[in-house]
Amino acid sequence: MFEAVEELVAEHADLEKKLADPSVHADQATARKLNKRYAELSPIVATYRSWKQTGDDIEAARELAADDPDFAGEVKELEKQREELTERLRLLLIPRDPSDDKDVILEIKAGAGGDESALFAGDLLRMYLRYAERVGWKTEIIDATESELGGYKDVQVAVKSRGPVEPGQGVWARLKYEGGVHRVQRVPATESQGRIHTSAAGVLVTPEAEEVDVEINPSDLRIDVYRSSGPGGQSVNTTDSAVRITHLPTGVVASCQNEKSQLQNKEQAMRILRSRLLAMAQEEAESKAADARRSQVRTVDRSEKIRTYNFPENRISDHRVGFKAYNLDQVLDGDLDAVIQACVDADSAAKLAAA
Repeated sequence: MFEAVEELVAEHADLEKKLADPSVHADQATARKLNKRYAELSPIVATYRSWKQTGDDIEAARELAADDPDFAGEVKELEKQREELTERLRLLLIPRDPSDDKDVILEIKAGAGGDESALFAGDLLRMYLRYAERVGWKTEIIDATESELGGYKDVQVAVKSRGPVEPGQGVWARLKYEGGVHRVQRVPATESQGRIHTSAAGVLVTPEAEEVDVEINPSDLRIDVYRSSGPGGQSVNTTDSAVRITHLPTGVVASCQNEKSQLQNKEQAMRILRSRLLAMAQEEAESKAADARRSQVRTVDRSEKIRTYNFPENRISDHRVGFKAYNLDQVLDGDLDAVIQACVDADSAAKLAAA
């Protein structure tokens, strides 16, 4: 069943030899690449070795049980262990998203609902910041446009891991399912008659691209500068420090006005632009190769109204996977693991079935 794993075991052994060679570490880029692949293969190899060893132990226990019935119980226990190892190995062999270990840029935009939507966007921002704090990630607000009554019309946050992460535990691996329209049902602070309103905010999550991931020709960029502004159009800057960058071949636009200098805003806008272009390239590649590599494509839909936050019932519902829980207050305080894990499990099941 797992004959192909032998090739991975051989690759793992070869990588171990290369990483033991001091000359390899003279090239940091190559060393990082080899270490990354080694870390990806290590849990597969360890599980496979346990799976094989358990098979040998079962045969030995069966031989002993033929002479001594007391060993029959040990055979059953070992068979149960092997079934668990078989399932774990199958899950480890599911094709992985190559961006899973990347950091992300998360953008939240107020949608339908006016001021209430902007307030909800602020609630979502706090939820993600608290979740990042819980799991030990770093966050950095790149750009933000606040609304007059509080909350955000638009906010962009960089979310980064602290050092190496285990497979499936990277920032993109966990947050990629958050993209879509998030709907809220509650009595707004601006509602005087206690009526429940429905509004929404959009969340966009893209893997943060490194300069080597996306090649951008400077001649393909149009860079505009303008004055930063705050709520109500009030000027918060007397110089043209805000920057808007347009990638002319694709029409993708990124802007930033939070930093004090034009150079800093340009650097932040370029981070956003690279990530958006990387996401666009990946989506195009997945679309073109959908039939040939269906098992490698994310299968959890990221369409509109992916999730509803119902305040009167303290309920959160994810419409893609049928998840429902009545701990909305805890989720908004950053306890997102169960919600995200439901999406991860559904995605893994679909990929496993396709494979």
